[in-house]
Amino acid sequence: MKKFFRTIHLYLSLFAGLFIVLASVTGAIMSFEDEINHTFYAERYFVESENLQRLPITELMNAAEKATEGGKASGVKVYNLPNRTVEISLTAKEKPTAIKEQTERKDKKSKKPGFLVFVNPYSGKAIETVKAGESFFKKVEMIHRFLLSKKGGIGNYVMSYSSVFFFFILLTGIILWWPKSNKVLKQRLKIKWDGKTKRLVHDLHVVVGFYTSLVLIIVVATGLIMAFPVINSALFKLTKSTTESPKQPKSRVTDTTEALDLTAMAQIIEKTSNNWESYSFKFPKDKDEAIGVSILEKGALTHKTNTYYFDQYSGGQLGALAFADKNLGQRVRSYIKPIHTGEIYGLPTKILGFIICLLTITFPITGVIMWLNRLKKAKGVAN
Repeated sequence: MKKFFRTIHLYLSLFAGLFIVLASVTGAIMSFEDEINHTFYAERYFVESENLQRLPITELMNAAEKATEGGKASGVKVYNLPNRTVEISLTAKEKPTAIKEQTERKDKKSKKPGFLVFVNPYSGKAIETVKAGESFFKKVEMIHRFLLSKKGGIGNYVMSYSSVFFFFILLTGIILWWPKSNKVLKQRLKIKWDGKTKRLVHDLHVVVGFYTSLVLIIVVATGLIMAFPVINSALFKLTKSTTESPKQPKSRVTDTTEALDLTAMAQIIEKTSNNWESYSFKFPKDKDEAIGVSILEKGALTHKTNTYYFDQYSGGQLGALAFADKNLGQRVRSYIKPIHTGEIYGLPTKILGFIICLLTITFPITGVIMWLNRLKKAKGVAN
């Protein structure tokens, strides 16, 4: 039976090994995205703030829209740190030719280019504009998920199914590792550092592989949930939940053309939570949609946000959706990405994820060496 599992383990590894290494390298790079960005692009994220008064959010939005030559604000993120910039998301206005092309080809979805503008909340100066998809880490993510292809493209399928193969590689690896006796168990739980090269390569693959597999199975499983809609649906069926969120309240459509006082709205949010870490505005795309404001409490996990809804015309609060009010499936699903990326418990789990990614890179190398050694041994016996 072990010979059967060894064959599966080997051929799946030979096929998917290169892509597993690629996913591990890019995963390791993305482990400290925030920390790296804040270090190398500090001027983008931090400003002087001593004894200064913050400007109204509307003024900051205007500054961001001017910086993108007519872009329209689609979201705003504010941090509860005096020295942090305000991040404003924008979509570019479509040119007449683009509108014409979209009308002529209705069967193809047209996506407006997006921008992220970092604005000094005290001076109103647009410090830097970053085009969506052009940052270094966005490109790394595109390699990690799509091989620089797109969702539904060939690269997407290659990376997704390589993850499926990796999952079975991990399972068969544990089966092959499983010892027959306590004596063998002791050997497979520690590396014989003073052994010969062949033994050291074996231990690095088998022993380290076992310990990392305990984490990797979870990491890969969460990746599969995000990659395959059918697995995502299975999660909701398992928790007897629906993917549909509670119906959002609607704005009361009026003929008013006055701009809302978003600063007053922000003050309501800040008073609602005495210990907030950040909050984000999401502006409506349709005339009857509400303005959504998601707030993250200090010390809360990054996905555990509470959302408040406001009328886009009057600014009045329409309702709220707390994280605790979501159904079981939605709450469980919200943990999937932070578990996969390692950000679930901040720096400690990021470091763990980084180390696991680096160790994973070594497995195809040690595995191939072991396979070649086995081929040489078999050839020697045959001769």
